[in-house]
Amino acid sequence: MGTPEFAVPSLEILAKNKFNVVAVITAPDKPQGRGQKLSGSPVKEAALRLNIPVLQPTNLKAPEFIEELKSYNANLQVVVAFRMLPEVVWAMPQFGTFNLHASLLPQYRGAAPINWAIINGEKETGVTTFFLKHEIDTGSIIFQEKEPIHDTDNVGTVYERLMRKGAHLVLKTVQAIETGSYPSVPQDAQTEIKHAPKIFKETCEINWAQPSQRVVDFIRGLSPYPAAWTTLNGKNYKIFVAQKAPDQGRHLTIDSGSTRTDNKTHLDIRTSDGWVAIVELQPEGKKRMTVEEFFRGNKV
Repeated sequence: MGTPEFAVPSLEILAKNKFNVVAVITAPDKPQGRGQKLSGSPVKEAALRLNIPVLQPTNLKAPEFIEELKSYNANLQVVVAFRMLPEVVWAMPQFGTFNLHASLLPQYRGAAPINWAIINGEKETGVTTFFLKHEIDTGSIIFQEKEPIHDTDNVGTVYERLMRKGAHLVLKTVQAIETGSYPSVPQDAQTEIKHAPKIFKETCEINWAQPSQRVVDFIRGLSPYPAAWTTLNGKNYKIFVAQKAPDQGRHLTIDSGSTRTDNKTHLDIRTSDGWVAIVELQPEGKKRMTVEEFFRGNKV
């Protein structure tokens, strides 16, 4: 069960290793692109390439879907980036249902674990497989693998690495369940939990009154998608790449959000403790560009 690109390598690795994937459950087709043509999810496309039957229920509790799912008689269900399942679905197979989550649980439970780990300046994250139970992302942990977050990383680069690492962890988990020998460790209730709630457009507005490193991490944690944004001269700009800029003398009276620029090579914005240099941005209605490209036709 899965929908986006993140789930595709996990499906492919199970098929490649000769596991009998009897069916794939994914989201209904959605209108895509300029022509709003109905298109299947990346997981649906992969399943069709692999000649695996595809189910696309709109209601996971619908009796006809439950009956159809039962008819496949699966021993195990694997969930990667799908929606919340009702108990009648996750409790159905003999060996239960496990989920791949892109964080080191119990940290970063929720819809956007990669984003929030980077936004919060973490130096490592990882992938976890765990058995599903009632409360979201709280079931017993099967396996975990760590992945460093480098200073040059953004969501796109960490996503790519976790997608591949996650597929190998899914394979390892299915192989362990097949042999009947696998850990199942309850999540630590004593830990102070950091959460990873869904991200909305308003979540993505940059707060320049924070320290420079927090601002840079915030921009990295939303790049390339959905992208952090700010308003300059009354227009909205997406900011994709930024870095701490040298502080040229003390400017304690300059307000956060003030700009410093030569309108040719650099655009710096004041934070609570220094300056952040904008490296790549996208004006409303235009393409993504470097700050030098921007200044060839614009001024701030």
